[in-house]
Amino acid sequence: MPPTAKPSQTAQDLPAPSFPAIESLLEAASVEEVRGFFDGVKTGLTELKGPKVEQGKKAQAAIGRAEELLEMLVETRERLIAESKGGKGRK
Repeated sequence: MPPTAKPSQTAQDLPAPSFPAIESLLEAASVEEVRGFFDGVKTGLTELKGPKVEQGKKAQAAIGRAEELLEMLVETRERLIAESKGGKGRK
């Protein structure tokens, strides 16, 4: 007799991911503040010399993508707040 397959966990069974530090940061931050989070790091990366320059370029690209994502999250939060203050659904 072949072994029976165990049912895989569904999305409902798995715990929801939680990132409280990011959530609390985004609840209070504006888009301008998000843009300024990585300024010191980006400045330090531009000052790298020698063989670390390539690593610095990769880190700058990753930071740029992280900034874009954080800005998108803040803009979405602001949009949702504005929508919730607006009309209460369809009539």
